[in-house]
Amino acid sequence: MFGLLLIVALMAWVMLYHPSIKETADLPAKISEKLDQLWGIAQDSIRENKYLRAEKALLTILRVDEKNATAYNRLGILYAKQRAYKDAIECFEIAQSLEPSASSLHNVGLIYYETENYEKASLAFEQALDMEDDLAARYIAYAKVQEKLGHTKKMITALEKAVELEPIPQTLMILAEAYNNSGQADLAEELRNKATKMLTPPTQPAKTTEPAKTRQQRQVRQPRKVVM
Repeated sequence: MFGLLLIVALMAWVMLYHPSIKETADLPAKISEKLDQLWGIAQDSIRENKYLRAEKALLTILRVDEKNATAYNRLGILYAKQRAYKDAIECFEIAQSLEPSASSLHNVGLIYYETENYEKASLAFEQALDMEDDLAARYIAYAKVQEKLGHTKKMITALEKAVELEPIPQTLMILAEAYNNSGQADLAEELRNKATKMLTPPTQPAKTTEPAKTRQQRQVRQPRKVVM
């Protein structure tokens, strides 16, 4: 289950990211244009699962701009998709050292989770939350680690924060499951009902048809003409 969360979280970042002007502003025009082309090749290749081609494009970018944190982040995502977790962690850590960000730390946490290094995963997620605490996905990931570590109270607290930030059926159901597993069946049922109501489309009131006889009775009879 969490493997899917890893891919979704990483790929959402890949699909939405575009190099900023700041990253190429200090480079000569020809080099900047070439880098733009390489970014396009890397992104298209990752989307099409052409990993070798994507890797070559990203490594070429890093030969030109060796301190490009975004390229290291993207390379880490590429390695994670191929389950080359050691290389992925190295890339994320380099990116973090060059340009500290909650995303890099979160990605490191996901990799540590996948490799069952839960203590390090917990630390990485905590550091990511210290930098950016307004995303439900970060709290859900942190909660999953706490579940593995047997820290039920921390897990539930994190999931409650996720629901507070994003009260949608999916997060409600995750918290409901946690409540149920911790012996809080009443709270779990309450959340399930709430999630079900959110997923159920509102019913339209049925239109009532007035009987034909009633309509006829309401018609005003016109007086007959008197023929002389």
